[in-house]
Amino acid sequence: MTTSSPPARSRLLRALASFARPAFIGHPPGNRREARGKALWIGVWLVFLIDPLDDLLGGAHTAPARAAGWAGLLVFVACYLTLVMRDVTRARARARSLVLLGLMLALAVALPLGLGDSWYVLLVYFAVSCATALPLPYARYAVVASAALLLVLPPLRGHGPEWGTVIPVLLGGFAMTGVRELVRTTIELRRARATVAQLAANEERLRLARDLHDLLGHSLSLITLKSELAGRMLPAHPAEAARQVSEIEQVSRQALTDVRAAVGGYRRPTLDGELAGARIALTTAGIAAHLPEEAPALPPEPAAALAWVLREAVTNVVRHSDARTCRVSLTTRQSLQGPYLDLRVEDDGEGAAGAPPGHGLTGLRERLADVGGTLTTGPARAGRRGGFALSAHVPLDETAPGGPASGGSSSRDPGAGGPA
Repeated sequence: MTTSSPPARSRLLRALASFARPAFIGHPPGNRREARGKALWIGVWLVFLIDPLDDLLGGAHTAPARAAGWAGLLVFVACYLTLVMRDVTRARARARSLVLLGLMLALAVALPLGLGDSWYVLLVYFAVSCATALPLPYARYAVVASAALLLVLPPLRGHGPEWGTVIPVLLGGFAMTGVRELVRTTIELRRARATVAQLAANEERLRLARDLHDLLGHSLSLITLKSELAGRMLPAHPAEAARQVSEIEQVSRQALTDVRAAVGGYRRPTLDGELAGARIALTTAGIAAHLPEEAPALPPEPAAALAWVLREAVTNVVRHSDARTCRVSLTTRQSLQGPYLDLRVEDDGEGAAGAPPGHGLTGLRERLADVGGTLTTGPARAGRRGGFALSAHVPLDETAPGGPASGGSSSRDPGAGGPA
């Protein structure tokens, strides 16, 4: 008897989770996958109709009564699925939902009175449908009214109130109203996050525009004025015009240097920012993330190099490893050359793939070499099946550009296969 590997099990669980994820309550699914997931999510709860089905199959009723029971049950279920699956937020849809609710109420009253106590469970589905289709204040009153029917209908048949079904009606109805509010809040939160992200992007554009204006405004104005002056001096004072042109060249070179420095500052990642991004990326991919809360204080250049290493390594874990766990550690160590910081990214995925070094790994080695660091890649710790580990070492004292660029054998390249 064979068992599936951990990566295979994790892929299966993620597939089942995405398959069973329902669409927003009362809204139509956007595609076939959502339709299947929502049908599965809703169909599970139809199991509580086992009592009416057992009553119909038990043979205790006449043939006309059974036929009427089957027809009523099918119509009731069709109305229930329509209300839960389709869009009930538009004006025409609300009017249609009221008609369907009226039909469900008639069946939920008539079928128990005509066929017996097993059919009172229909009021649970009616309460859930009211909580789905009606505005929230009216939905609460409808749920309470559905429970009250269980105190009114049984005496009409000479029985006592159905107290045992009152609690499921109230629980089902109010639980659905809570789910509606939870989904609505989640959607509003996602919209707010998108708005915040858009505002942050706009603010960053404004900051970039302001900084570029401050950097280039004076330089370009000076270049324009000196160009006009050189043009006027050129016929009569060529030497003075040549001096102006030389100054124009100096100003333009300085402006180019300022722009490059500004762009480099914008593009330089931070280690704290990459730790936060790695946590989000790993959690979103369903990988258990074990990361330090914050990074130690480092000079800008070593911190940027380690940030690039962390970004590449985490991207590789998310896209290629099929891992369940990823650990990131930042450890200060002592060597003969002095103290250094060790960044290690380790996963429990498929392990070494035997791929040759690619551009991404070469780029990481070059970045680390610029700050005197080294890069080491290889299998995870001994005694663990599979897994891959990547370590970057950066000195904490004065960096020595031009240090060694490789520190071990390469197996799976963080840059190979696309991560950049």
